Amino acid sequence: MWRPWRLLQARMDAEIARVYADVRIEGLKPTWVMELIRLHVHGPMTITELAESVQITHSGMSQKVAALKAAGWVRTVAGPDARSKRVEITDQARAVVGRLAAEWRATEASIAEIEAEIPYPLSRVVVDIEAALHRKSLHARITERLAEDPAWLTDGPA
Repeated sequence: MWRPWRLLQARMDAEIARVYADVRIEGLKPTWVMELIRLHVHGPMTITELAESVQITHSGMSQKVAALKAAGWVRTVAGPDARSKRVEITDQARAVVGRLAAEWRATEASIAEIEAEIPYPLSRVVVDIEAALHRKSLHARITERLAEDPAWLTDGPA
């Protein structure tokens, strides 16, 4: 089940990347665009604020910011106190963020169009899976099965 989902996501990201290539936006991953748009709209944010705004972990955002920084899309600047840093977009990002926002809107509309064509929209699948996980976590489901698997119970450190 997860492999087809990951392959679909990779295909969709590759097609979005082609849209960027069509207008010579290079070195930008589709998975970075939401953060660039957020920073453009809200201004500089801490990694924690940015992570919360896009609903990912601080660790995940820290890694993403490092990649964005290495690619020249963001920079970090001193925050209000000596310990904090704020993330802001660079001139490179500022030059294309209008196009990125337009692509975002076009992508959302295109996905809505696709969902209208299929009998069970992907957004509904996500809601239903989240509800199932709320009833019983994936961790609980996995560990129940592993408790019955002799290979899990006997191999490796305990």
